[in-house]
Amino acid sequence: MKKYVIERAIPGVGQFNGEQLKGAAATSNGALAQLAPKVQWVQSYVSANKTFCIYLAEDEAAIHEHARLSGFPATAITEVTGMIDPTTARA
Repeated sequence: MKKYVIERAIPGVGQFNGEQLKGAAATSNGALAQLAPKVQWVQSYVSANKTFCIYLAEDEAAIHEHARLSGFPATAITEVTGMIDPTTARA
């Protein structure tokens, strides 16, 4: 499985209340269940008008299919090819 960062333009998402976020997660989970095991949701970061989601997927096509099924746009999809953090400086 490859790792992807998905940017989703969702106007006002940063103002969603707990119930609205719960509903969005349930909608996403429903689409993921239809696509399993091709795609997995790891986590998402919410900003004012976008979410940035971390997914594991077989390929970019699986991400597009999740977007289609869930109704959440995949504005930009970027494959992660590596990762660094503060401990990388000590290596």
